[in-house]
Amino acid sequence: MKIIPVSEPNIETKEIAYVNKAVKSGWVSSIGEFIEKFEANFAKFCNRKYGVSTGNGTHALHLALEALGIGKGDEVIVPDFSFIAPANAVHYVGAKPVFVDAEKDTWNMDPKEIKKRVNLKTKAIIVVHLYGNMCDMDEIMEIARKNKLFVIEDAAEAHGSKYKDNMAGSFGDISCFSFYGNKIITTGEGGMCLTNDPKINKKMRLLRDHGMTHNNKYWHEIVGFNYRMTNLQAALGCAQLERIGDFLKTKKRNAVLYEKFLKDVPWIEFQTTKPWRENNYWMFTILIKENSKYSRAEIMNILKKKRVETRNVFYSASIMPVHSKYFNKKDKFQNSVYISKRGINLPSSTKLTEKEIKYICNIIKSL
Repeated sequence: MKIIPVSEPNIETKEIAYVNKAVKSGWVSSIGEFIEKFEANFAKFCNRKYGVSTGNGTHALHLALEALGIGKGDEVIVPDFSFIAPANAVHYVGAKPVFVDAEKDTWNMDPKEIKKRVNLKTKAIIVVHLYGNMCDMDEIMEIARKNKLFVIEDAAEAHGSKYKDNMAGSFGDISCFSFYGNKIITTGEGGMCLTNDPKINKKMRLLRDHGMTHNNKYWHEIVGFNYRMTNLQAALGCAQLERIGDFLKTKKRNAVLYEKFLKDVPWIEFQTTKPWRENNYWMFTILIKENSKYSRAEIMNILKKKRVETRNVFYSASIMPVHSKYFNKKDKFQNSVYISKRGINLPSSTKLTEKEIKYICNIIKSL
């Protein structure tokens, strides 16, 4: 039996045809027809006016912070339970990441905790929709409005997710996406910033291309970065975007099957999706409760021996040495730590079959 991977890209003939077309055109770097097409089509998919493609999702976050003028002396609120990219991007601009605990049921950043962290130095909130599960955007946007804060929406894991019929990526001043190989749609590496503000769009484009002016080549008004996406990546992205509807249907089917087969296992906990939010189920994830006979590591090892790949969830930032100086000893972040110590990402690929899901669940149920 082959190994069942946590995730794998779903690439077929359309993707190969588009990439071949880009190769044959000779435009294989940061200029070509597919770049503008991908930016425009993805922005339209997310109900945004402008799309600025980047080399990866972390580039997108850094570009967003730079475009909003956030820097030394500023504070940016980020989730404690998340991939490390948002906190790292805050470091890049010389600002201070301020962490907040997760909600125990949704695993997303808790708006009540955000309110507690806002002060005169706070300039922005980076919102992360964890594993495709949308945050409470009404509450977060209201906090931002009252305190005149920027909102950067990190929707790297949330392509196609919705909050009250509004697409992930349609909120805030800038939204950021990743198209890494395990995301809903992929360009291999790659990312994008979306905005409705023409001035922010212009600033991001300037910063993305070494700070070089659009109408005077090799004239640099500001210090910028080389954060450009290639035409080859964009060609792959265009093809993937045309198939995103099918990918989202498959992800939802996978989640329904997992919950159906595992609902009676008393030592498993699922991520909660509120009724007004539509999860894309980027990663199907379970928590191992304290009453389990086996530890998380033991369960993952048993699955590995049965040729099922799994992955532990992200670590709580508060337990990592790289960010320890930003935490007060009284900050326990109990929910983040609990989730990070007990979560397992199960195989979630769009290539996953019902037979494979049943096989995985039967191993877990046998424990």
